[in-house]
Amino acid sequence: MRRERGFSLVEAMVALVVLAVGMLGIAGLYVTTLRSGGSAIYRMQAVNLAADLADRIRTNRGAGLSYNGAPANNNCYGAASVDCGPPQMAANDLFVWQQQIAGDPAQQIPGILPGGAGVVLVVGAAAPFTYTITINWVEAGGDTPSYTLTLQI
Repeated sequence: MRRERGFSLVEAMVALVVLAVGMLGIAGLYVTTLRSGGSAIYRMQAVNLAADLADRIRTNRGAGLSYNGAPANNNCYGAASVDCGPPQMAANDLFVWQQQIAGDPAQQIPGILPGGAGVVLVVGAAAPFTYTITINWVEAGGDTPSYTLTLQI
């Protein structure tokens, strides 16, 4: 009687298939982790951008309903010769905020959030006003999450 020694070819092929399936599982897990990490980064950016505008609104309390208006580049920052009142500062704050979110396509400057857009809704006839800041963006796969921050001043 002869004794068998070592692995047969079938055993080696089974081991390779098991190893390949395990490697595919690890690759799938890695891709899922990358997607989740990217989504978390976009959400963190949206939270930071909303908090940034909320701080600007708190600083410019005299603007009131002016944050409902259209954004305008009034060059209120760093220009000694420009005198900006609260409404002009609000329009400039919205302009700077919109550029941070969506960028400037005319100058080919990318925004922080892909396909991002921000909206501010101010409610109230007199102080205290309620400000609702909403930011939307597009994630990989076509999902369009949003972040909303509400504050009352």
